[in-house]
Amino acid sequence: MRGAPTILHLDMDAFYAAVEQAAKPSLRGKPVIVGGLGPRGVVATASYEARPFGVHSAMPMAQARRLCPNAAYLTPRFGLYRQVSDVVMGLLRALSPLVEPLSLDEAFVDLQAGGSRVASAREARAVGERLRRDIRAATGLSGSVGLAGSKMLAKIASEQAKPDGLVVIRPGTERALLAPMPVRTLPGVGPATEQTLRRAGVATVGEVVEAGEAELVRLLGRAHGTALHMMAQGIDERPVVADRDAKSVSVEDTFDTDLTDRARIHAEIARLADRCVERLRKAGRSGRTVVIKVRNYDFSTLTRSETLRGPTDDPAVVREAAARLIEGVDTTAGVRLLGVGVSGLADFTQEDLFAQAGDALQGDRPPRPAPPVAVAPAAGEVSGAVRRWLPGLDVRHARYGPGWVQGSGLGRVTVRFEEPGSPPGRVRTFAVDDPELEPSDPLPLRVGQPSDPAIRPKVISSSDRDASTDTSSP
Repeated sequence: MRGAPTILHLDMDAFYAAVEQAAKPSLRGKPVIVGGLGPRGVVATASYEARPFGVHSAMPMAQARRLCPNAAYLTPRFGLYRQVSDVVMGLLRALSPLVEPLSLDEAFVDLQAGGSRVASAREARAVGERLRRDIRAATGLSGSVGLAGSKMLAKIASEQAKPDGLVVIRPGTERALLAPMPVRTLPGVGPATEQTLRRAGVATVGEVVEAGEAELVRLLGRAHGTALHMMAQGIDERPVVADRDAKSVSVEDTFDTDLTDRARIHAEIARLADRCVERLRKAGRSGRTVVIKVRNYDFSTLTRSETLRGPTDDPAVVREAAARLIEGVDTTAGVRLLGVGVSGLADFTQEDLFAQAGDALQGDRPPRPAPPVAVAPAAGEVSGAVRRWLPGLDVRHARYGPGWVQGSGLGRVTVRFEEPGSPPGRVRTFAVDDPELEPSDPLPLRVGQPSDPAIRPKVISSSDRDASTDTSSP
């Protein structure tokens, strides 16, 4: 344990929903739920205005609609979320080279490695408040910050700080702080471990300490029991690890209805393979093992893999390998989820030796044409005469300018014309095949103050608390 609170944990507040509220002025201060909109979709993020209705992340979207029918239900825009996340992570890396991202909206920072002079709770608080102000200025969003002498305690502190606050845990106060908390507070305690401890009469962190290491080892095994006893005392020596190397890149989709048609399944596998390679290339990586994932109608899940002779980022190679793998899977009973991944990552590519071997065997014969790939259209993308307009996605109209899809159905699409920094916009309805309406890239969030105070935007939607509000321990 460190003698000063030099480990910082940042957790952006309701990140996806907050980005949507910042980008869509008409949604500020209103319930917003982001996630999969199909009957099998789940909630990715719910804004703080939606949470009093009982909506939370990982909840089935159908249940969320019953609890909060008047919320705005939006399709995720991960490209925009990544752009905003890059800005936030850049601010963290300005504090220290040791930044450990956990997701797009969450990370640990080792301030000690960055040379920051943090020898007291007061100095830690000053660093955290400055970070929160910088994030608000750069993105218009709020984040909650925890500072402590270990990763576990810094994360607990940021949870206590939510929303839009800061908590510093002073070294020496850890055990008193942890004692009344439920055992699920500790890392590694899931439902099964919690049940085992409850049966032994252990429900709080303080009771974990009282039970003693020997009893915990008897209940949970040596490794788990020993680690849990140490963490219950506030002892966590895990270091902040910068830029943890990804071991694989994968994508998957859950379908509204079970797939049984083999042609459709092959088309979906090809589409997923292309998306996977796109992510692979964006990361500047290649891989040599192609993996498919198949979840059946009864939730049973299987994976199949094929290792190539060398790493590749060629979409044709990955598509062909995935197609061979799915060919050996029985899908007649129905498939609810498909996924394609690439592992065995490398920073270089190798010529496709399979293709080279095939060329040698063909001799002078013309190359066999690649099979046609049916790719499901993205939101708003033209596929024949059909367009799909999913709620929340960006559009542009030739006469009315930028806006976003509010809803669609019965051959019509409703668009609200507004943009970040503008007043709430007007709503208009068009035919789904209106030639003047086109899909668009997301507009950047506007967080600066325009010169005309009459049109000064209010970007923060979930909280108007002063950024200098201090909820930390004195």
